[in-house]
Amino acid sequence: MTYQRVLLKLSGEALMGDLGYGIDPTVVASIAEEIADVIRSGVQMAVVVGGGNIFRGVKASAAGMDRATADYVGMLATVMNAIALQDALERIDVATRVQTAIAMQEVAEPYIRRRAIRHLDRGLVVIFGAGSGNPFFTTDTTAALRAAEIDADVIFKATKVDGVYDADPKTNPNARRYQTLTYNHVLSHDLRVMDGTAIALCKENNIPIMVFDLSVSGNIVRAVKGEPIGTTVGGNCDVS
Repeated sequence: MTYQRVLLKLSGEALMGDLGYGIDPTVVASIAEEIADVIRSGVQMAVVVGGGNIFRGVKASAAGMDRATADYVGMLATVMNAIALQDALERIDVATRVQTAIAMQEVAEPYIRRRAIRHLDRGLVVIFGAGSGNPFFTTDTTAALRAAEIDADVIFKATKVDGVYDADPKTNPNARRYQTLTYNHVLSHDLRVMDGTAIALCKENNIPIMVFDLSVSGNIVRAVKGEPIGTTVGGNCDVS
């Protein structure tokens, strides 16, 4: 495998499949099987999950809800997703730990960096919930932060598209998919790979980001192998 310790960023929307809202157990089970294949290959994996399938703080804030309060509700939604993913993994005999940035000891461990690294070294999947524990920060930023803290080799951002485009491929049939990008190009052209804070953190810590389509079976394992299945953003990349 190309990487030895990876961080997988899953959006909340990735867990709802075609339901439109909530958690699709079939989709979660499929993701769990792919994560299991990675773990069985000897690669260490941490996961950051979003909560947009249940609650989106930015949307609620735009509708008049206090932004900090809305973000805290969104953090709780990510914990629901984290526990659902943990259940799917443990039903196929993959040991996991859920760690949350907001203390809720009845359902998860508190986030402790050294403990998370020990779990990874023992072959457990560590799922990070509740974002960074702070409002106004996205789970993309949390993914960059946790990746830096655990010294991950790469961030895999699993989405519903097969990479980063120079325009919206849904509305522009001539949109071009990039194979590689620099951090500076992403920031200067506002390509929305991840939010600007997350990209800046990855740039500062030289953490590459691979964006790929989660819906294609086997793509997580292909990403770990280093296959060019999407778009890679990094300090050693060109724009191509």
